[in-house]
Amino acid sequence: MTRLTRSLTGTDRRGRPGRTSRTSRPGVTFSYPDVGATRSPELPAGYHHLRHSALIGHGRDAFQAAGAAVTTWRMHRASGARVHAEAVRAVPGVRLTVAVGAGPVEYGVPCEVVWTAYEENRTGFAYGTLQGHPERGEESFVVDLRPDGSVWFTVTAFSRPARWYSRAAGPLVPVLQRWYARRLGRTLRAIARGRGLD
Repeated sequence: MTRLTRSLTGTDRRGRPGRTSRTSRPGVTFSYPDVGATRSPELPAGYHHLRHSALIGHGRDAFQAAGAAVTTWRMHRASGARVHAEAVRAVPGVRLTVAVGAGPVEYGVPCEVVWTAYEENRTGFAYGTLQGHPERGEESFVVDLRPDGSVWFTVTAFSRPARWYSRAAGPLVPVLQRWYARRLGRTLRAIARGRGLD
């Protein structure tokens, strides 16, 4: 059976970390107008909002391990998702498909990295939905090392249905999004504590 999604191809992107990509490349475009809004304290109106934070460890070693896991797709993969990305590391403009499934049957959704943060005490990225995604919106995954030495992971997202079946799912979609955010937090906590999960 042919895979329902295929690995994206392309060259590894090089660029200065932290730059924001406001528009997608030619071809498939972002499916929502508020590109980059997960960087703002206030999320745009007209979407379901999600903010979930979890304590994942203490100290710079935990911060560095968690930041690397987030920005190299390891956290997503260790949580059970398949990530087919154009690059091994999140950089604005990199396209990826995040998929679930078993064996040759896989359901994937197209996204593009919108912004990244590679800072002394903050690491992460956001991706936005491209045309063909069942939702419209954006999600960010950020690790912070706070002044007290605690390391926190935060998922911030805004989304609304883009397909009839995501609209039909109604209130189930936000519940699943929150469940997945919590799963990512637990996975990242294990990685930060050196328990692997590869």
